[in-house]
Amino acid sequence: MDKSIKKIILLGSGALKIGQAGEFDYSGSQALKALREEGISTVLINPNIATIQTSEGVADTVYFLPITPFFVEKVIQKEKPDGILLAFGGQTALNCGTELYQSGVLDKYDVKVLGTSVEAIMITEDRDLFVKKLNRIDAKTPVSQAVESMEDALKAAHTIGFPVMVRSAYALGGLGSGICTNEEEFVTLCESALSFSKQILVEESLKGWKEIEFEVIRDKNDHCFTVVPMENFDPLGIHTGESIVVAPIITLSREQIALLEDIARRVVRHIGIVGECNIQYAFNVETNDYRIIEINARLSRSSALASKASGYPLAFVATKLALGYSLDQIGEMGTLNSAYVAPKVDYMIVKIPRWDLSKFAGVSREIGSSMKSVGEIMSIGQSFEEIIQKGLRMIGQGMHGFVGNRDLTFDNVEEALSNPTDLRIFAIADAFEKGFTVDRIESLTKIDKWFLEKLENIYNYTHVLTQYKKIEDLPKEVLAEAKRLGFSDFQIARYVENPQGTMEPELIRVREWRKKQHVLPVVRRINTVASEDPEKTNYLYFTYGSDKAYQPVKSGKEVIIVLGSGAYRIGSSVEFDWCSVNAVETARKLGYESVMINYNPETVSTDYDMCDRLYFDELTFERTLDVIDIEVPKGVIVSMGGQIPNNLAMKLHRQNAPILGTSPESIDRAENRHKFSAMLDRLGIDQPRWKELSSYEEVDKFVEEVGFPVLIRPSYVLSGAAMNVCYDKEQMHRFLEMAANVSKEYPVVVS
Repeated sequence: MDKSIKKIILLGSGALKIGQAGEFDYSGSQALKALREEGISTVLINPNIATIQTSEGVADTVYFLPITPFFVEKVIQKEKPDGILLAFGGQTALNCGTELYQSGVLDKYDVKVLGTSVEAIMITEDRDLFVKKLNRIDAKTPVSQAVESMEDALKAAHTIGFPVMVRSAYALGGLGSGICTNEEEFVTLCESALSFSKQILVEESLKGWKEIEFEVIRDKNDHCFTVVPMENFDPLGIHTGESIVVAPIITLSREQIALLEDIARRVVRHIGIVGECNIQYAFNVETNDYRIIEINARLSRSSALASKASGYPLAFVATKLALGYSLDQIGEMGTLNSAYVAPKVDYMIVKIPRWDLSKFAGVSREIGSSMKSVGEIMSIGQSFEEIIQKGLRMIGQGMHGFVGNRDLTFDNVEEALSNPTDLRIFAIADAFEKGFTVDRIESLTKIDKWFLEKLENIYNYTHVLTQYKKIEDLPKEVLAEAKRLGFSDFQIARYVENPQGTMEPELIRVREWRKKQHVLPVVRRINTVASEDPEKTNYLYFTYGSDKAYQPVKSGKEVIIVLGSGAYRIGSSVEFDWCSVNAVETARKLGYESVMINYNPETVSTDYDMCDRLYFDELTFERTLDVIDIEVPKGVIVSMGGQIPNNLAMKLHRQNAPILGTSPESIDRAENRHKFSAMLDRLGIDQPRWKELSSYEEVDKFVEEVGFPVLIRPSYVLSGAAMNVCYDKEQMHRFLEMAANVSKEYPVVVS
């Protein structure tokens, strides 16, 4: 290790935005933890108050300042650091660090860039340098031309031939990128791309090829390996942040994976990466032809995903490598616990993005090469069927899995399959319902048959379930197979008895019947790497796809369960992660064992050493009861994770779960408008006139009495989702058609 380094500045990523969210709070917090272990003094620059890394005790000094060259230079003047880390604050930190380097500020104050050099970063960010550098080792990149004017762009497009792909340099989340099939589309996109980037790249379109990603780690001694290779469910043409991603790679042969791994190592060595980087390929399965699409010489959303998918703490290890350690010096050498050992994976994971497009009127639902999603989830299990159904429930948009979602039909299925939107996966379910074959869906979507066949397995099993008319008639093997295919108790109840309303009693009946038949999930553990004591790492998930159960190691102390906040969305993001992390830490300080349930790979709360046991699993009523059965807690905290845990409070209470803090009745009194209103009346507090109505006629009649404008809202919502002020009848009726879909069980409130 470089002993001259006593003080380091770490640049954070600033405000959360599309393409750059909580994953940098996670990687920055890990980096600060690694520096603290070495006794190095840390200075953090990050103006985002809602993050864990800006909390007391994580960094030695925090500056809530913009991450711009002007302010960072002022901090350097004052703090006189020996080194600076640029890889932990996303594109914001990289761009700022590159400017400080080019303007000579870092040299002037003798500040060393730790880890990957700025020259190497610039090669990965400047498309022209990137292509030239890779050509030297015969690594293939898409045929492309970097241009800085519209005139040159048009020349390039005609040389390459349509369709072409347009990308911007130094841009985040695919900003200003897209595929153009003709000159008109091309001119429009280039005008917009050139407005916020001085250089754009015009390249051959590889739409329909597979997209494959590797996270590569390399130390100063040139030890180099890949961590969890991942493949995109969606073919190339959709940004990896917008794509469903599966690990490990399923649809390539061992030889094909080895070929890509070998190229990844060659490229990373050639560029001179020290630490961690992400490399993305386009791959043609028929011809074994490949192109390197891009390299991120920093931690990214994919690295957060790979860390959580493998239990390999990439950001922590990358920080140690930046300080000059080699891989064999991190963790205990010669054990499974060394950072020198690539993690072994005996399970599958899927990442699914979360979009909040319904919040914006008139927005296009199509997804493509620039990012629109605001959050993501990761689901772990033993089969693709299990993880995709679990994952679609985790998104938290009212879906119950791949199937069993009412009112999700598409007028033009072919259109919905060939032009991807945020709902395309459900269009596949609808296509099966309408008699489409796997081959036909494959030709429309270019999604690999292997995935489509697994989805078809789920769809086909719904016909088995509908043969039974009563929950208690379900044989053990039918129940067990449904659970292996990822069906929830809710879906099973819906297919068997098709009840209306909240279905809570039916769901409980399925649960009780399952228990009688001994159809129960088992807990499995993910082996973590480079942790202080691997035997004590309790990074856990539930599955029905295995008989081997892991018994969580308990200390005998009383247990507190904290429910996390799930996927980031508009109105609920990193601030609830801050709450959850503080809750588990406080429970630990008070002498309890802390247990966390959450499934968001971008968060600090899903870092396995933040709590005594982490269940990386669903925050559903069913799964929370499973955790309670195993943990037998002193209490469950529902107030730290935003709306998701809050909505579970009453249901858990009815099953006698010990809820800590505000009582579930009181939570319900605040959330349920009738109870809240009655309470205001009792207390003599004024409130606007309102009424809960369940038909258009009732609404019209009430509005005639009170007059426009009126506020319309469904019950139990987050940050006013689907809440609207209407100024006339036409607008109100248009809005009601949308809002009625928001929540079937709850009528609409007009005030």
